[in-house]
Amino acid sequence: MSSPLLQLNPLEKVYQTALEAIQEKQSNLHEISSFLSNNPEIAFEEHEAHDKITSFLEKEGFEVNRSYNLPTAFRASYKNGSGGRIFGLNSEYDALPGIGHGCGHNLIAISGIAALIGMREAMKQHNVSGTVVLLGTPAEEICSGKPKLIDTGAYKEMDACMMLHPGKVPIHNSAISAAFAHCAVIVEYLGKPAHAAALPWQGVNALDAAVAAYNGVATLRQQLEPDVRIHAIITDGGSAVNVIPEYTSSNYMIRSLSSIGVEKLKIKIEQVFNAAGMATGCEVKITWQHLVKDLHHSEGLGDAYKEAMETLFPEHKVQCAYGEYVGGGSTDFGNVTYELPACHPHFGIVPEVGRGQHTSEFEQAARTDIAHKETYQAATGVAATGLKFLVDDEYAKEVSSAAEQPLPATF
Repeated sequence: MSSPLLQLNPLEKVYQTALEAIQEKQSNLHEISSFLSNNPEIAFEEHEAHDKITSFLEKEGFEVNRSYNLPTAFRASYKNGSGGRIFGLNSEYDALPGIGHGCGHNLIAISGIAALIGMREAMKQHNVSGTVVLLGTPAEEICSGKPKLIDTGAYKEMDACMMLHPGKVPIHNSAISAAFAHCAVIVEYLGKPAHAAALPWQGVNALDAAVAAYNGVATLRQQLEPDVRIHAIITDGGSAVNVIPEYTSSNYMIRSLSSIGVEKLKIKIEQVFNAAGMATGCEVKITWQHLVKDLHHSEGLGDAYKEAMETLFPEHKVQCAYGEYVGGGSTDFGNVTYELPACHPHFGIVPEVGRGQHTSEFEQAARTDIAHKETYQAATGVAATGLKFLVDDEYAKEVSSAAEQPLPATF
């Protein structure tokens, strides 16, 4: 009777090698994940995470560029043979203020490392030509890391790219679906101070402007499409209760399922901000941040990931709802998907009904053994997809050709 390995087709044997390599490094990967969970660092301050991960990758023999184009970014790579295509991976490792890794970036970090390890071993053993590159991308939670890396040309070398994200998707399921495009804006109102009791008529109340803007946006919401989200906080509402506030600052974030929707909403919400300034006599300063785009998945990469996952782990089912919103927020990987063929599957780590990302409960869920097991399996699926892209010329051509089709305009 032949062994299960001998019954596999040639490409599945390549996948199996990647799987075994990832399994062999589980304890190392878990240790890195635990370190990140116990030492959370917020955007652009991920110095310990950067050093921990790059030190491990250097010991593993990868070519590593520390502080790659950004102080807390890195590039790690492995090349086999001459020529061939370049497949990209991503690791995130920034935490949320006050919550730590409530978005599971400890798992995202090791998923990229695991896929890198799996691909390298399979490329070695099966003589697969090409290059695999892992980018360490900081500051996803404020959605600045990847756009900045794109601006520096960090993704230019890649022919395709993937990354993973843990979520509330049921265990043994993955979802490839839409994510919101979004844009953040800082709104400042400048008024005139005065004694709030003795001479209030001499003041121009910047807090009134901020509150009027907040209420105006709340009124605007009832006239918006169902896929639109607007949320805000007042970050500076004045210095003393008995002084008419001369300055206020608020942070807003607007989201839509398309970049076009965000650009249209920017026009509407600016009218509200300006109207609040006119109504109160305050000067208004509006500072828009960069646009974080929606996810434009490569269906070729997504279909290969689904096939690999359901072949290697028959209990897994992968839902490919390209362009449809299934659940989640926004990611700066959306900007990457507008640059080259890319795909961003989610995988489940919460075995029962519970709270999702950006909560302390999810931070705890991301520490569990089941969460790590699901991470290693999903990373194997990404490694398998990358290997198919390097091995199969016709498949790679189809993926690249599909990406050359015109993308939706940003406005």
